[in-house]
Amino acid sequence: MRKLATLTFAALLLTSAAPPPPYDIVIRGGTIYDGTGSMPYTGDVAIKGDRIVAVGRVTGSATRTVDAKGLAVAPGFINMLSWANEALIADPRGMSDTKQGVTLEVMGEGWSMGPWTPEMARREEARQGDIKFKTEWSTLAGYQDWITKRGITPNIASFVGATTVRIHELGEDDVDPTPEQLKRMQGLVSAAMNDGAMGVGSSLIYAPATYAETPELVALVSAAAKCGGMYISHMRNEGDQLLEATDELIEIARQSGAPAEIYHMKQAGRNAWGKYEAMVAKIEAARKSGLRITADMYTYTAGATGLDASMPTWVQAGGTEKWIERLHDPATRARVIAEMRAPGKGWENLLYNAGSPDKVILLAFKNPALKPLTGKTLAEVAKLRGKSPEDTAIDLVIEDGTRVGTAYFLMDEANVAKQTALPWMSFGSDAASQAPEGVFLKSSTHPRAYGNVARLLGRYVREQKTTTLADAVRRLSGLPASNLGIRDRGVLKAGNFADLAIFDPKTVGDTATFDKPQQYATGMRHVFVNGVQVLRDGEHTGAKPGRVVRGPGYQRCAMAG
Repeated sequence: MRKLATLTFAALLLTSAAPPPPYDIVIRGGTIYDGTGSMPYTGDVAIKGDRIVAVGRVTGSATRTVDAKGLAVAPGFINMLSWANEALIADPRGMSDTKQGVTLEVMGEGWSMGPWTPEMARREEARQGDIKFKTEWSTLAGYQDWITKRGITPNIASFVGATTVRIHELGEDDVDPTPEQLKRMQGLVSAAMNDGAMGVGSSLIYAPATYAETPELVALVSAAAKCGGMYISHMRNEGDQLLEATDELIEIARQSGAPAEIYHMKQAGRNAWGKYEAMVAKIEAARKSGLRITADMYTYTAGATGLDASMPTWVQAGGTEKWIERLHDPATRARVIAEMRAPGKGWENLLYNAGSPDKVILLAFKNPALKPLTGKTLAEVAKLRGKSPEDTAIDLVIEDGTRVGTAYFLMDEANVAKQTALPWMSFGSDAASQAPEGVFLKSSTHPRAYGNVARLLGRYVREQKTTTLADAVRRLSGLPASNLGIRDRGVLKAGNFADLAIFDPKTVGDTATFDKPQQYATGMRHVFVNGVQVLRDGEHTGAKPGRVVRGPGYQRCAMAG
């Protein structure tokens, strides 16, 4: 009898216990910018597991509530041009972007982390800079699976690099593919698309990418287009031949059937500043004809690349080692210097486009003996050494054994401001996501690594009012997600993954400068990735819920040919 009473009492306790809350998290009372560009409104967002389950007025309890009164609640932001691929190996938190609300890093500007042959992997390891790692993969998908299994904060996606595919089959020389080689290159693209690549990315001012002619690119992009992929390109020229390069991108889209996007759209060099309207007109005309042509940008007047962008590409054939070997030859050196002092013919000369060596900042060296020069201009180092800027640039490449990381002041601020308002413009930092600590302090960087998104929201939206906050959020989230063919991210709606950026519109902004670039942005309060809070009250939680976001051809792409 006593045993029966005990069982009855236990059953009563079970039936009277409160049911679990219907939601894991409810973000309450924020101003919702849903990523579509619609008018914002006050409301709530409910999360269960890794998904958004309700948006608007949410009733019912939650395990945890986040007070968002006075804050903007937006979809997590998409960095359309990220170089976080190595930085996330060194620091999986992706701090500089996480503190700006970036929840998806999109990689693959010409170079991608696969497909690699054993020789390519060996060469990549030999050329590593401050960040060292052992290559344990051969395909792009292999890298993505490897790094997400280690644990990273943001989601990642990638294009397959046209340069990487070219090197895989042709090496780094200035050669054209045979029909058989081109077919194998298409096969590599198809395989990458089947593994989840977003499309083909190119970077055409650099050797050996610049050796690829238009028909080669059309063939690679056509293979991606069959799998729903897009073409995205650092165009062949952003200066004197800007309009011709724009024509080439549009023609590749037309012939391949793929949509196309211009990486970091700009008019590089004073002679190109006046071409802004003509460039926009070409894009608008292509869009009206039925092609989907878009662009992304960073919100600064300086770009960042290397001293290779100041030297003719013929001298760089065969890779870094052969380039440096040629520079030791006096006759070759004299020819290179002469070409560095004139507009590039068949290549884009960023030193010439910058106008003077004081507009070129040295950012990253591999050689410890050269690191004290970090942050100085090329003009300053040339004066210290008593040599011409061209001789100095060549010496630095030889002494460092690398392209030497460099910033070039090239763009017009008025054009940058106008571009932020274009309805088909999204945003990409063209930088790593890093932290002002550890290995990242061994070199400098461009302030866009810490402030690209925040500068848009602070300087251009709040202060200059070049665009509305609702439309800026759309072009940081919904637009790039749509362009990439991602159906379940980029917009705040039930059923989508719970990637969110919650910030104060009154204080969001960049603090990084060219003198002091490694400074975090302000105003980002909370960030969620796949339903997990990774930033709480502006501080990283230590969570690493990032996943691979795969393209529309994932496990559905038939091999080209």
